[in-house]
Order: sequence, then structure tokens, then C-alpha cells
Amino acid sequence: MPSPLTDLPVHLLAEIFLRLPDPTDLACASAACVTFRRLATDGSFLRAFRGLHAPLHLALVNLGGFHPALPPHPSAPTARALALVADFKFSFLPSHRQWIVWDVCDGRVLLSRKITEDGQPRVFPELAVCDPLHRRYVLLPPVPDDLAASVEHRLPHPFLAPLGEEEEAAPTEETAFRVICLALGKTKLAAFAFSSSTGQWRDAASKDLSDLGLGMRDSDMISWMNPFYLRRHYAYGCFYWDFLVVKRNLLLVLDIRRMELSIAEVPPGGWYREGVAIVEAGEGRLGMFGLRGEHETASDLRYAIVRNRGESPNQWLMKKTISLDSGYHYFIKAVTERCLLLMRTESLPGSPIEKPLLEYFTMDIETLQLQRLCAKQFKLRLPPSSIYAYFFQTGIYTNFPPSLLPPWTV
Repeated sequence: MPSPLTDLPVHLLAEIFLRLPDPTDLACASAACVTFRRLATDGSFLRAFRGLHAPLHLALVNLGGFHPALPPHPSAPTARALALVADFKFSFLPSHRQWIVWDVCDGRVLLSRKITEDGQPRVFPELAVCDPLHRRYVLLPPVPDDLAASVEHRLPHPFLAPLGEEEEAAPTEETAFRVICLALGKTKLAAFAFSSSTGQWRDAASKDLSDLGLGMRDSDMISWMNPFYLRRHYAYGCFYWDFLVVKRNLLLVLDIRRMELSIAEVPPGGWYREGVAIVEAGEGRLGMFGLRGEHETASDLRYAIVRNRGESPNQWLMKKTISLDSGYHYFIKAVTERCLLLMRTESLPGSPIEKPLLEYFTMDIETLQLQRLCAKQFKLRLPPSSIYAYFFQTGIYTNFPPSLLPPWTV
């Protein structure tokens, strides 16, 4: 008689599971028995599986709430199941109505809320990393006073970052996480990093504005670096911000391997005011998507790549121009490892259409194929200063199963 499948060595089971065609199949297999569940939730196995399979784009998370993928998108059935069991209203957090979503990565969500001391709001908000599927969370300690005092304007921009060496070396590496907070002072930019392995914040990077070549007034920097409007992209160990593109064709870069801040150039040529997106183009080369157009609408999406592998991101080669449907306002919303997220609408808030339809599309970076993910009617009643924050700040909830927080967390 043949041996039961559960009697196979773990390394052979792992090879079988790695060849499952879809993450949903892995989820079904993990429910069969304890052995399968233990393998399917192992951190090293999940990293190998995600490296071979494109992530499921299950939902969008922003100020408007949770928006699951809709039919005919292939992730729609899994997204519907996720919506039934997960808590994206974050009711398991203390005073949950006060929290604001900042970032989403691998099943985790980073949120913040303002807190007061002596009747005054604290400069750096309280931060929490949570798992909405299992209703668990970790409250981060406050940024130490000596670090907070080093940035006068203190416009914090927190986000989840890939693991560093100390997290990868920790015994609980599969549940570790790292948060980086970008902040602005009168004369410098600074980055503070929190590691779940040490439970502490540290001064990770700092650069004088003059050394970055940003000789501008404080008011200009504060306006451009409003945390709600900063678009952030990650590729090959670096984060990129495009808030300098429109006027100066520059990108702000943070290399998290060496923890260094720098400036890179983008191709010249009138990029649309909604900026660009930096992606991994393959073979170690950077790619860049950018909207171009006239007046208030974009007419096409252009794609450029760095000429040679390992070359400075100041040498770009235009590769392709993708025509967009006319009559829409387009926004670059987010980027994951393998896709670009676009939003389009026929009308902006405050125009004759009071509740415009917001449509979201994913574009595969390799095939450049567009696919409609979901749509939502704009219904939020926000003050004028906050309306555009809704348009810019959106996270993509991907991957199944999500990275689990440790069993000892709240």
C-alpha cells in the first residue's frame, strides 16, 4: 500500500506545495491537517512561495475604508472571503475610530493616531502594526525625545520596510517587522527606524538639505512633504519619493541597506503633476512609469528603464508609451513588486459631479496589461484640505496567508 501523503519528508512536501498554481490552493491545503498547516505558515517557505507566485491583489485600504476586488477580477472570490472574516474597521484597537491607515504590506497594516500631552498634541503620533485577519496588534513605543528634538518641523511619514540584518537574524524572524519614519527639520531630512526585534527606535539616516541640493524655503519643503501627498515606491533595497518631480525632475532616495539619503534625476519632459512610480524592471534594472498630458488630464502613461544594470538612475531609456482613455483624470496610487495601481475618475471633488466614480486598475509590470480591480463612489464628506488625501493615500492588501504576529501579542 502506498504511504499517506503526510508521511512524506517535509522537504518533499515543500517542493509539492511550491508547485501549487494559486495561493488559494495553498490555503485549502493548509486546512487539511496540522502538518500541512505548519508547513504552509512557515516563514522561509512563504518567502519561497511568494518569490515564485504573483501576489493576490485582494483589496485596497484607504481613508474610505476597505474595498475588496470585484468580479471579474480573479482575486474576487478570495477577497470576498477575506471581507467576511477580517476586521478592516480595526475595532480591536483601543479607541479604534481615531486611527488612520498609513501603510499596508504583506497582510500587515500600519496605523497612527494623535495623542496629547499636557493638553497639546504630541509631535510624533502613536503607531500600531496590526493583522486585521487575526485581530492582533502591536503598539510601538514613542519616538524618544532626543530623536524627536532633532527635527524642528517634524512632518512624520511612517511606513513598513523590508527586514534588516538584525530582524533576519532574530529567532522570531518570520514574525519580525520594521517601521521607518521620515521627518523634516529646518535644515535637514532624517529617517528614524524601529525594529520589532529590539523594540527600540534609532536614528537611521540624516542629510542636510544643502547637501541634497535642495536650496528652497522651509515653507516650500513643508508644503511638498505633506505626509498625505507623498507617494513612496520601493525597488532593489531603496525607497523613492516623487514629490520633487513636477518642478525639478528629481527623486528623493533612501537606501535602507546603507541608510543613506540622496537625490536622483528622472528623464526630462513635462511629467504630469501626479508624479511617477519607480519599479523593478528585472535583471537588476530600475523602471519608471509616469503620466504625461496637458492641463488637468493625462493622455498617456510612459515607461522608461535605466540603460544598464547597476548604472546610476540618472541614465534613462524610454521604452514604451501606453495610450489612456481620454476624458479621465488619472492618478498613480501605489506600486507592489509586480504591479502598478492606477485610479481614474471623470470628475474631481468640488466639480459638477458631486459623487464621482473612482475606478482602480492594476497593471502587470512585465506584460503591461491593465485589469480593473474595483470601483467606488466618492461619498466622503471631507474638508477641502483633506479631500485630496483620500485620492493619494491608498494601500494594496496582498498575499495569503498574511504574515502572522507573534502569539504573545495583544
